[in-house]
Amino acid sequence: MKSLISSGATAGGLSPMPENAPSPVHDNALPGRQQAPSTHAPGALAARMERLPSAAYFWKIIVLVSLGGWFEFYDLIFTGYIAPGLAKSGLLTTTTTTFFGYTGIGGFIAATFAGLFAGTFFCGRLADRFGRRAAFTWSMVWYSVASAFMAFQNTPEGLLVWRFIAGIGLGVEIVTVTTYIVELVPSHMRGKAVAFNQAIMFTAAPIAALLSHWLVPQAPFGIDGWRWVVLLGSTGAIVVVFIRSALPETPRWLAQHGRAAEAERLVASIEDRVAQQTGRPLAEPVIKAEAPAPKAASFLEMWTPPYRSRFLMLLVFNFFQAIGYYGFANWVPTLLIAKGVLVTKSLLYASAIAVASPIGPLLAMTVADRIQRKWLIVLSAGAIAVIGTLFSQTANPLLLVVLGVLINLCNSTLSLCYHTYQNEVFPTRIRARAAGVVYSFSRLGAMFSGFLIAFLLRDHGVNGVFAMIVGCMVIVMIAIGVFGPATNRKSLEEISN
Repeated sequence: MKSLISSGATAGGLSPMPENAPSPVHDNALPGRQQAPSTHAPGALAARMERLPSAAYFWKIIVLVSLGGWFEFYDLIFTGYIAPGLAKSGLLTTTTTTFFGYTGIGGFIAATFAGLFAGTFFCGRLADRFGRRAAFTWSMVWYSVASAFMAFQNTPEGLLVWRFIAGIGLGVEIVTVTTYIVELVPSHMRGKAVAFNQAIMFTAAPIAALLSHWLVPQAPFGIDGWRWVVLLGSTGAIVVVFIRSALPETPRWLAQHGRAAEAERLVASIEDRVAQQTGRPLAEPVIKAEAPAPKAASFLEMWTPPYRSRFLMLLVFNFFQAIGYYGFANWVPTLLIAKGVLVTKSLLYASAIAVASPIGPLLAMTVADRIQRKWLIVLSAGAIAVIGTLFSQTANPLLLVVLGVLINLCNSTLSLCYHTYQNEVFPTRIRARAAGVVYSFSRLGAMFSGFLIAFLLRDHGVNGVFAMIVGCMVIVMIAIGVFGPATNRKSLEEISN
């Protein structure tokens, strides 16, 4: 780990170099290295980062960030897989007699996303104020401890309260990880970087599904299997907190907060590392768009041009994509049961479908920075609508698994594209806050989806569920296809100006 960022970070994020030390950006220790501008201006620092080639330095950092994201996604995705266990234990019911019945599985899903909403809407700004690194570290501690408490609850009320509290930490982590990656890597690899991040994170889906398939029907040592699934995730997450401690802050955040000298030293150390790894001199930096001078972030800035139209477009997009996305992801085992599949087989089939989760981002890496991001979102949503309709019309077990895998692949591609997209269309000073607020509407949509799916499944069956998912995806296609800006291969400063 030291070899990765020893010259760029300590537990505090940067090497303890004296303020009056010569900037390493001017030494010529590396053969053929071209000198970069000595200015500390955010635009110059961003230009130096932009011209860097893809190197092992970036990919190793993404792996470290993604290890934490793995447990975040595990905690989020097991919601649907432990649902049969919660019902089997008598703690919750599959459906309720009232639309907003909190003692059903819909209530558990709603509590998860209510917490995520609170975390993304109210706490996303913490990453803008205190730094990306601090935000994703402490949010991870928060949700891990809360999930451990949730695993020992014996009443619906206690279960939902602690699930809500865990959701707050999950919300902060989800937003901040993508913000961190988007700010750190150059634009030519931004899509691939987030795709790789999500490929690692999404391996949590088959693990959560397989563990649930194995543990939920059992009660090892007299403890319900769903509790073991929860505890395994929260314990592993705490371990990863220490692995992540060597990660640096992003230079863009440092520069925007008046810490230009620290940002300069960090960029210089990254340049040295990348030049060593590639064995080639670095290209001259070209400032295509000047970054604004550091200033205080404001919530109202999201409501001023050019950000207002992007903000409103993403609010609509997030609300409806979440209903469609989680209407399938969180209900796979239950939907299969409704199609006549036995509980034990539904978990096995759901596990087979979940295996596709990390494959989607890996496949998308090949086109993530080649095809315009907004059109990848539109294509993915359209595919989900078509394949979802076919899923609702068949009862053949093999076809259900194949179609479920295809939906999962499209969901994965949609997820990585919009996570990148909603972070790159806002400026650094409000990036985490703005991305958090628009993303919070996906939490509202997902929270509402728990009750909506339960209602549709009870009164209209699987066909009704997928009719609603298709409608949501059509709205997603219109919102992004008509109103979304193009972002590929543009620096963050170009996009936000």
